[in-house]
Parts: sequence; structure tokens; C-alpha cells
Amino acid sequence: MSGYRVAAYITAYEQPKAIETCVAAIQNQSIKVEKIFILDNSRRHPISWADREKIWVEYRPENIGVSGGLRRGLEWAIEKGYDFLWAFDQDSVPADNCLDMLLKTYKLQYKQDCQIGIVGPTAIDPRTNWVIEGSVFQRDAFLPRHPPSSTEPYECDAPITSGSLISLKAAQMISPPRDDLFIDGIDMDYGLRLKLKGFRNLIVPDAILYHQFGNPIRGRFFQRDIFLQKYPPLRHYYICRNHTYLAIHYARGWHRASSVLRRLKYMAHTMILVGLYDPEPKSLKLWACLTGTFHGIFGRLGKIWQ
Repeated sequence: MSGYRVAAYITAYEQPKAIETCVAAIQNQSIKVEKIFILDNSRRHPISWADREKIWVEYRPENIGVSGGLRRGLEWAIEKGYDFLWAFDQDSVPADNCLDMLLKTYKLQYKQDCQIGIVGPTAIDPRTNWVIEGSVFQRDAFLPRHPPSSTEPYECDAPITSGSLISLKAAQMISPPRDDLFIDGIDMDYGLRLKLKGFRNLIVPDAILYHQFGNPIRGRFFQRDIFLQKYPPLRHYYICRNHTYLAIHYARGWHRASSVLRRLKYMAHTMILVGLYDPEPKSLKLWACLTGTFHGIFGRLGKIWQ
């Protein structure tokens, strides 16, 4: 036993098979979680589960998004008296010892500094072997946090949501995830707010999470092999909007102007890659990038793109 009460949480949306795989991996951990809470945003393919002792499903067919789901999961776990919420996207599979490694790191670091907010795993996309890094906010942008060590835990401002072991003691010290972000960027905002409150967020190199990050496609650009993510228009919209808004929101002084320029550059780069390499109809995706970026600049948030 770990000495801590841990519940797991999964955001579900229209992929019952992925949920079954994720649940099986959580249940196969060397340290057992007490209960799994699934918030199902699905309308067409809702999941069902007979084992109500170990798994609780809450249905929200109106779709409250990743942000609303995580907020609900945190509220539920705090109400039930758990010490940690282990949060997941549905397309993630933790290695069998992942929770054990996260808790060991928490215990060790807590002895040195009790202000621990999130302990996250190393997320790897098994299709490409890409490491999906946490982020740090520097002046005008969230940038990848490259691991300084292949063995030692290291700090970042914001681990990705999936696989994050969230201290509920820390969670009660800040406001919950922002509903108006809906999807994308929730982890950057939530992790950075914990950091600004004085908590440390860590990534553990030896704790492995297999996480499918988008739909990678390969192309060539000026005689170089490149990979890009093939997203539906909805994802392009929220990525461009939320990342733009958050960069401007957290930048200070003249860095706000440079953050706008940086996000416009990202928008243009993404639109060029979509135009050159995305095999699907492009017009709506290009419009999503353009609209999302300008909505982010002017702070138009909420569940807008349908």
C-alpha cells in the first residue's frame, strides 16, 4: 500500500474501446487505485460499466469538455477525501509501475519540500516514439521543457494533463480548471497557476505513459523529413485560440506584443503545412486556424466552435 488514497479520472468522448484499454492499464498497476471516475461527454457512443464498486461513470452528453470534466473530477475526489487524483485522457496507457514511480517521487520530494502540486510521467507516443514534453512559460510563450536528466525528476511549469498525479491538497489552494478553455491548453494554465501559487510540478523520467498525440503524418519540406499533426478543424481552432490567449494572458509588458507576433507566426506556419500536406479538405481547417488565433487575441473564449 502507498499510504495515500488515490482515485483515477478519465475524460471520455466517443471511444469506448480506448476507455476499456485505459481502465485495464489503470487496474493493472502495481499499486491499486481505490476507484476510477469516468466523465463521459459522448452523445453517440456512451460507455457502460457494471462494476459500480470500482468504476463510477457520470454522463454529460452536452459535452463539458476536458476542462469541465477535470474540474468535476477534482470536485468529486476532494469530496470523497482522496489525497490524489490521477488524471487521464482516454487515449493513454500507463506502464504497470507508473503510479508506483510517481508516488515514490512524491514521497521523496515531499520530505525536501512539501509544496508539490503535480507529479507527471514521461509521455511517449508509441507510433513515433516522440516524447511529449511538459512546458515552461518564458516571457511570451509556453515552450517545451527538455529533460535535463534521463533518470532524475525535473521541474516544469505544466506537465500534460494525462498521467498527472494531482495533489488534492494543492488543488484546493487554487481555482479549478477554466471551463471557458473547453479543450486544449487546460494543462498549461492549471499547472502554471499552481506554480505561481508556490507549488512545484515535476516530471519523472522512469514513469512511462504511452499517449497517442494527434494523428501524425509525414512529409518533406525543403528536402527535410517533417512530421505534423493531422487535426480536425475543431482541434485547430481550440489550439490556436487557447494557446494564443494564454500566451498573451501570462506575458507582461512589451512581451504581450511579441506573444501576438509569435502566435501569428505559428498560425501562418500551421496553415502552410495544412495547405501543403494535409490530405483532407483544407478550407475549414485554414479558417479554424485563422479564426481561433484572432479569437484568442481578443479573448473570445468558451465553447464556440461546433
